[in-house]
Amino acid sequence: MSETSTSAADGPGDSAAPFRSRLAFDLDVDICVVGAGLAGLTVAREAARLGASVAVLEGRQVGWNASGHQLGTVLPGFGLPISDLIERVGLEDARELWALSKEGAAYVRAAATEELIPGIGLSDGALEVSNVDAGETLISRLQTLSEDFETEVEGWQVDRVRSVLKTGRYFHGIYYPKAFQIDGRKYVHGLAALATRAGARIFEDTPVVSIDFSGIRKRIVTPSARLRAAHIVLAGNIHLGAPLKRLSETLLPVWRYAGVTEPLGERLHDVIGFTGSVNDSDGIDHFRIVEGARLMWASPETTWDARPQRFAGAVQRRIATVFPQLGKVPVAETFGGAVGLTVHGMPQIGQLRKGLWVASGFGRQGLNTSAMAGQLIARSILWGDERWRLFSPFELVWAGGATGRVAGHLIGMWGRGAAAATGALARYREGARARERIRETRLAEANLRAGTRGPQRRPPGAARPVPPPPAEPPPSEEAASVPSQESEQVQDRSM
Repeated sequence: MSETSTSAADGPGDSAAPFRSRLAFDLDVDICVVGAGLAGLTVAREAARLGASVAVLEGRQVGWNASGHQLGTVLPGFGLPISDLIERVGLEDARELWALSKEGAAYVRAAATEELIPGIGLSDGALEVSNVDAGETLISRLQTLSEDFETEVEGWQVDRVRSVLKTGRYFHGIYYPKAFQIDGRKYVHGLAALATRAGARIFEDTPVVSIDFSGIRKRIVTPSARLRAAHIVLAGNIHLGAPLKRLSETLLPVWRYAGVTEPLGERLHDVIGFTGSVNDSDGIDHFRIVEGARLMWASPETTWDARPQRFAGAVQRRIATVFPQLGKVPVAETFGGAVGLTVHGMPQIGQLRKGLWVASGFGRQGLNTSAMAGQLIARSILWGDERWRLFSPFELVWAGGATGRVAGHLIGMWGRGAAAATGALARYREGARARERIRETRLAEANLRAGTRGPQRRPPGAARPVPPPPAEPPPSEEAASVPSQESEQVQDRSM
């Protein structure tokens, strides 16, 4: 999930979401986009800017699901770890994919300005923290990001991380100075306004009943009208409905929830001194300060739909676990949305058949990927840009249906539990080392006061010293004056 401010809990009737009518007349366009989320709206805006006639069909309202209820953090990359990406497609293709993700982040930054979207609330910097003491892994990843993928990053040592996050749960960190965060809900509605300004037409409360993909002009049937288009872009995530059930079943639906606290005053800044967004390397926690002194925190996750209000207590407990100094903070608002996760961990972007495109599977991917997909597909349709083929290795894979949901939930629970156990072990070892250093310091001080250096500890791996053999006693005067039997025998033989 990305990010939003406290306006995320507002309903679709707020000032950021103007009323849009349903499609009530037959229409013929160049491009029909199914789904008015971040990816679909980006396709619509870019295609309209390039001169195409565009219609967007949304079964409910703009940004009603995850696109309007996300944390708004924007940085390059994908949900698939960079090492796995290189292993899957090779270094060169991985670098091209990464460059596309950077283009997506740049697109969001260019659109998310106060001039284009008032109140967007952009702030800079994102920090990824580790739950374990993994300094060598950090160095390797920093080298990969900066040298192979030309991404500006900084490595933060444990002391620096803990100077801005007053908790012992986090160790090293990677700081992205070019990353940023915005008000996610304002962005999705601002993007819809920009698409409309460019010439795209958005119809809400217009679900798709059926689609005929055959022929040069595809036919779409809605409850009150029909539409014809040369190209159809499926950008509806897991909510594409019965006509596109096979595509929806390639995604594992996961509901993520978040909460926003009441204003916490200066005590919040005493505990969290970082103004950007923070997420941990295990994907468990994601948080940042909003509106000056409120804390937005995303953590709980399920594979079934539930009322977000049910998770206020879970958010509250998680905050107290990570930052016990804050105590039991009041959670003013909660929100949530369903995201679609792919089996291979990469988004679904490309052409399924001539004139039929897909832009989906953005769960745990970030806003940069939905922006990248919108740009890429619009340019592919109108300019013949072939870079979408870089995503060909990540084909559509069935997510397992209901059984897959249960398995995904169990795997997720196991993953979180394993991450928590690994983090707890890392913190225990750190505490044990600290206690040993304190004990040795106290022992040295006691020995110094007693006037002795005390027993000296051997360095690790050093051999135990071997004591010298006992010295033979010197002979007595009597023994020296009496010749031995052996010397007498020698004398006799010489005579």
